[in-house]
Amino acid sequence: MHDLLLIGGGHAHALVLHHWAASPDPGIRITLVDPNDEAPYTGMLPGLIAGHYPRDEMMIDLRRLAARAGAEIRRDRVVALDRIGGRARLQDGDWLRYDVASLDIGIGSGLPGLPGFDRYGVAARPLGDYAGRWAAFLADCPQRPQVVIIGAGVGGAELAMASAHRLRAMGSRPQVTLLERGPRILPGLPGGARRRMLAALTAQGVDLRCNAVPARLAPQAVHLADGTEIASDFTVSVAGARPQGWLTETGLALDAGFVTVSPQLRSSDPRIFAVGDCAHMAHAPRPKAGVFAVRQAPVLAQNLRAALTGSGDLRRYDPQRDYLKLISLGGKAALAERGGIVLQGGWLWRLKDRIDRGFMAQFRD
Repeated sequence: MHDLLLIGGGHAHALVLHHWAASPDPGIRITLVDPNDEAPYTGMLPGLIAGHYPRDEMMIDLRRLAARAGAEIRRDRVVALDRIGGRARLQDGDWLRYDVASLDIGIGSGLPGLPGFDRYGVAARPLGDYAGRWAAFLADCPQRPQVVIIGAGVGGAELAMASAHRLRAMGSRPQVTLLERGPRILPGLPGGARRRMLAALTAQGVDLRCNAVPARLAPQAVHLADGTEIASDFTVSVAGARPQGWLTETGLALDAGFVTVSPQLRSSDPRIFAVGDCAHMAHAPRPKAGVFAVRQAPVLAQNLRAALTGSGDLRRYDPQRDYLKLISLGGKAALAERGGIVLQGGWLWRLKDRIDRGFMAQFRD
């Protein structure tokens, strides 16, 4: 009997379990470790914040998925690896053995070095915490709510527009502020898409501030390094991608804290694979985006079987250089960009909705 340890319930591991349920192997024992019984689908988060989806529509039921695949699920976190002994230590002190392990533990967007953040702010990742805090805020929302989003990439812009839309739909008069520590809002978008996104943010009434460096958070304010104080009843960080700290103690090859993987999604330890946002594809570096985790999944599923059984070749994963980006604009409209071509409209939101619901449907059938 071979032991496969799936560390984290990210999109790729959810799809691996889905594949395994359709083609089980009685000689392989699977254990999934995740602190929760369910995992959020990131593509539907702006829709949840905007009020287009209830929470249960964006959650993958990991316990049900594991049962279908014949896997055991442990509600815990892995905090260390004993690579020589082939063991992973859980937060509760238990050890789990593995013949092959795979990491799909995502990233964080918290700001632990920012005074007051742990008490007065919330990170967009992990998504479950953010969604819960947002729901609690809406349940006791002031008439003129002040919301501050730290980080003006695409994710921050989506959440700013979603927040403004939801609060106005409730009859409130919100002020949503989007902070960017650099000189440009949406620095990663090409010109045409960026111009349209800026127009959409303005139409939603979002206050855009560049060169805005948070210095500390207070109970109802964000204080910037230049002395500016911005009122805030709800402060969320979408700033950057932070790897899980315990990875630095594993001895695996890392790049800026992310696990370096080969084209076969293998780490520097041939018994350990890594996918999703926690991995760095040295052969083809790409930004952190859920589309890559989804497309890594079938390659990972085949390679895990091959590594465990010693039969078959390992497949390569070569990510595309460009991909269709569907960006929510708060209401039921979206912007699409690929290869410099930019489109916008309600039909694109319906397309995104169909894609997202289709992705989730495979875990419920």
